[in-house]
Amino acid sequence: MASATTPLATASAPAEDPAAGFVGDTKDGLAQEEPIVAPDQFDERFETSKYEIWSYYSYYIGNNGPTLFDFAPTAAQNLLYQQAELVGGPDNTILHFMGRDRTTNSIVLLCNGISFAIQIVIFLVLSSYADFGTFSPNILIALSLVAWGIGFGWLGVHREEQWQTGLGLYIVGLIAYQLCLTYWTAAFPGLARNTRVMREKAQEFENGVISRAEYDHVDSMKRNELSKTAFYVQSLGEIVILAVIVGVMFGVHVNRSTANNNWGLSVLIAFASGVWLLLAVPWFILEKRRPGQDPGMNIVIAGFWQLYRALTQIWQLRQSLFYLIGYFLLGGSLNTTVTVIGTLQNSIVAYNTLELTYLLIVGIAAQAVGIFAFWNVQKRWQLSTKTMVNAVAVGIIVLDGWGMIGIWTQRFGFHHKWEVWVYQVFYGLFVCPWYSYSQTMISEVTPRGKEFLFLSLFSIIGKTSSFIGPLVSSAIIDDTGNDSSPFYFLFALSLVSFLFLLFFVDVKKSRIEQQEFLETERVTKEKMKGGSSFEI
Repeated sequence: MASATTPLATASAPAEDPAAGFVGDTKDGLAQEEPIVAPDQFDERFETSKYEIWSYYSYYIGNNGPTLFDFAPTAAQNLLYQQAELVGGPDNTILHFMGRDRTTNSIVLLCNGISFAIQIVIFLVLSSYADFGTFSPNILIALSLVAWGIGFGWLGVHREEQWQTGLGLYIVGLIAYQLCLTYWTAAFPGLARNTRVMREKAQEFENGVISRAEYDHVDSMKRNELSKTAFYVQSLGEIVILAVIVGVMFGVHVNRSTANNNWGLSVLIAFASGVWLLLAVPWFILEKRRPGQDPGMNIVIAGFWQLYRALTQIWQLRQSLFYLIGYFLLGGSLNTTVTVIGTLQNSIVAYNTLELTYLLIVGIAAQAVGIFAFWNVQKRWQLSTKTMVNAVAVGIIVLDGWGMIGIWTQRFGFHHKWEVWVYQVFYGLFVCPWYSYSQTMISEVTPRGKEFLFLSLFSIIGKTSSFIGPLVSSAIIDDTGNDSSPFYFLFALSLVSFLFLLFFVDVKKSRIEQQEFLETERVTKEKMKGGSSFEI
């Protein structure tokens, strides 16, 4: 099989072609069979090695959540509650923030919204260039440095009068964490498609041994394998890290006083950031800098041109657009649901650092079991990525229904400590697989060679929904005075999202649309090289 100048060049094989070749032009009166070209062309220099794959997993173990996603928000909200108590007594939950008096839970949701809004701007700037050349690894390295700086910065923020600084670290930390996660995730389609298995399948396809549908299925399952294994390995690694953190918490005597508990939160954020740094180094060293797209024009112009074309020509990728809408709705609902439950959970367990750590260990253990079970069911019955996404969506609906019951009664609906423990198990088993399957589903509807751009665009949409969701929920809480009231909105949103994904997204149609999109782009670039004016 011929090698291309890039490890994964986009080929012109139809999305639904048969196993054998097709009849093309004739010569001397005889039909000539044109050779089949595999969708992916390979350069053996960039073949994915097992060490590279494990270094990819290693980064994810480090970027596992306790740093800036779990404990940093807890630390910020902890200082927020203490400041409210300091200025208004034990029952006070009101602080003046951004021009008006707000409840502490409303402030947290508002900070989430601000963080997500800023992420959108950064994604728009970076995403349009990440698919070109070998630029993308540098983005992840720079963002990781920022995230580690924020993590270590928490060592200086652990007193209630520093609550505003804590909120600032919380906002910037969430931005850095989510950006790192997105640009790490975007590498997995390239890793999967450069494996020896896929190279062999491409040869079989070109030789007429397997059909395009069979090739696409192997490609999909390989992407699922890497994505799910990364999630599973990360879960096991996080349990070990959290177990060490428990020892650290005893070492700083977090139960001795409020001040010690505050200090303990800052210490564990910094400790987890240090672990993340150490585990990220192998990926930065072993990742093969595979050439991305040829921009076909000045790199600065190319970035804006690619972004402009993706935004204006999304209608050519109708199935991608449909999944984008479903992802916007369901992802936003889940992110807001987790935030609302998190605020209720943190109130119930009174910010006890050790208890929060134990809760996380239970949740992560359940997450490992959940993703292991989901992947093995998918592999055993060769289920599609979309089927698995729909299954997880049902779990999200149940979660919102659980919270909605709490609007009407105090007996059930995230009002009791036992519910917090059950939630961690349920969330890990049935909801956490969303974070892996939703990303794999994005790769199903993404044209080859556009992974960083499309994952960034999906992240932008996801962050937009996550920006809107907390703001709406914050307004609902401010209006009703009931911290459970957003579940009305969230249950309806999750149900509508599930039905939309179930009936409107067709992956087979998407593959055809992707091929047509790439061919149109190729022709357009050729015209531009020939001196044509800027056009789509």
